[in-house]
Amino acid sequence: MLDFVTMHGRRVVASATALDAAQWPDGALVLRLAPDDVFVIGPGDLAVDDEHAIVCDEAGWSGVWLPVDVFEAHAQSHIHWSIAEHRPAFAQGLMAQIPVKLWLENERVLVLTATVSRHELAERLA
Repeated sequence: MLDFVTMHGRRVVASATALDAAQWPDGALVLRLAPDDVFVIGPGDLAVDDEHAIVCDEAGWSGVWLPVDVFEAHAQSHIHWSIAEHRPAFAQGLMAQIPVKLWLENERVLVLTATVSRHELAERLA
């Protein structure tokens, strides 16, 4: 069974223009969930120029890093949509009928899901 862990990060909700121009910390993983919504994993200061921006700690996501070969063997067969071949890339969709977000790198893949869904997803991918 896959060992999903809570992914602590920060959620930033701001105008799309402000997020486009934001200065993200070096080494942070920045996942654009929607035009006005970002999940940032990693330490460092966030600089978003939007007086109405919401920046808060977020622990509602759970994830697991998988080597590409493990992802392809256990998870990819549960996806019925196109995954980007050029990486790094971010993708969102259903995996085993559960909403997921994927951060795809050349050597590994981060599979994220809502924490309330992590046990169900792990069971379905086993």
